[in-house]
Amino acid sequence: MEKVKNSKMAYYADKLAVESEPGLTNTQLMLANYDLAPVEPARRQWRGRNFVAFWIADSFNINTWMIASASILDGLSWWQAWLCVWIGYAIAGCFICLTGRIGATYHISFPVVNRASFGIWGSLWPVLNRAAMACIWYGVQSWIGGNCVRLMIRAIWPSWDDYETGGSKNTMPASSGTNTRDFVSFFLFWVGSLPFLWFPVHKIRHLFTVKAYVVPTAGVAFFIWAIVRANGIGPIVHQGAKAEGSELAWAVIKGIMSSIANFATLIVNDPDFARFARRPKDALWSQLLTIPCGFALTSFIGIIVSSSSTVIFGDPIWNPLDLLQAFLDEKNVGGATRFGVFVIAAAFVLAQLGTNIAANSVSAGTDMTALLPRYLNIRRGSYICAIVGIVMCPWHLLESSNDFTTYLSAYSVFLSSIAGVMISDYYFVRRGYLQTRDLYSAQKTGPYYYTFGIHWRGYVAYICGILINVVGFAGAVGTPVPIGATYIYNLNFFCGFIVSSGIYWLLCKFFPIPATSDVWHEVDEDATGRNNSLVYGVDSYDSEYGVPHEDVKGTPKSD
Repeated sequence: MEKVKNSKMAYYADKLAVESEPGLTNTQLMLANYDLAPVEPARRQWRGRNFVAFWIADSFNINTWMIASASILDGLSWWQAWLCVWIGYAIAGCFICLTGRIGATYHISFPVVNRASFGIWGSLWPVLNRAAMACIWYGVQSWIGGNCVRLMIRAIWPSWDDYETGGSKNTMPASSGTNTRDFVSFFLFWVGSLPFLWFPVHKIRHLFTVKAYVVPTAGVAFFIWAIVRANGIGPIVHQGAKAEGSELAWAVIKGIMSSIANFATLIVNDPDFARFARRPKDALWSQLLTIPCGFALTSFIGIIVSSSSTVIFGDPIWNPLDLLQAFLDEKNVGGATRFGVFVIAAAFVLAQLGTNIAANSVSAGTDMTALLPRYLNIRRGSYICAIVGIVMCPWHLLESSNDFTTYLSAYSVFLSSIAGVMISDYYFVRRGYLQTRDLYSAQKTGPYYYTFGIHWRGYVAYICGILINVVGFAGAVGTPVPIGATYIYNLNFFCGFIVSSGIYWLLCKFFPIPATSDVWHEVDEDATGRNNSLVYGVDSYDSEYGVPHEDVKGTPKSD
């Protein structure tokens, strides 16, 4: 054993390890590092205005621009589709605030929050799921960002199209699934994103502030440009609903649920950002009000621009990148048009960059930190996410775009179950009480160790939340299923959330768990004088930590 400790392998392993406090055991090094620890006051720099800028910036992206199109194609009028967006994102904002409050109060990230509801080691499975999907989405969003770069280059050099499939200058074989033009554009976006992954999360807020000014301004300019080109707002805003009766009702439900599903990943990982809030209030009203307003405004611009495109080109073009490409493909296109396309495409590049960081790279980095704390921090995890994003060749996934996007959207089924267990555990079972120090301890007597480090109640609830939607999920990807399963799946996020949260509460009611409170009791960590030491593996529970309270249940020796 001594030889192994003194070997070259051990030497290089220590060199690769991230900075940690001295004296930690191997078990402690598997649970804690600087990026996983509760955020100390010096890094709590996110104010309410930072969250406002964050969500305004995030709302202006291509997916949000097109969110109402599916509802209109399903038979809703434009105002009905827009109302669905308002309702859907207002509900999503409520969920965001529920999970974000946990991070803003205790200043801990999503992987650490999950240790309370899934167990010290059981939390690794939800974290791994979220990290894997973040890496996949990073690649997909980067490919979309590459399309924006392609339009920027095409606006300057029309000959850029000579490098596409079938073009005279394309050097990539057909078996690659892409072409020189699209791959180089994607690679430029991917490389350009790398410097932004270097900055710590509490400082990256400045990027969202810049994006909050630049991108909406470009979106409004695009809005005005399209209306002027069409000499009006187009026919879509004048047409009524094509669906009637129950078909109309289900189209409305699907429109609301699609908005919530678009937020499923951000709902579970909002603590990753909210933990940098100065106080819980900074992460409450700023998010609750900005989310529906920002996303509804972007959706409205998308509806009007697409309506105007019907006049210009004969058919509605819902994808803004396709519309910009159509402007460039017109005969005798002038320099002013090319300049306009370049500026708006550049704004969409910034939009995709911010969305990729907010929804994917930071989330993947934080999750990977929890999977291997000794060797990974958020920065390293973010770069691993970027590498996976290019290695996975996202253009292959998007070849059959309908099936792939359906699958990714359906992933909200799994995330809703995780959110259900998280929220039920914090709000209904523990009533806001967490012993933060024990979230970093693998002692078998700890309140979050449960059975072999896994909380079976959390997993039973999680699986039940998935099972209620699994048949409908199969139908969404093409398997014939009963109509009832389809109806349930149309409510997939709510069904998964309600079932998982309800079953978790019932199981904890009949099989009580430790470290809960009978009244609402969030620990004021600053009032307790708690420090942020990573040495959490003490041999006995520190009764001074967490403010002893007569309504707080004690910590038993076993589950």
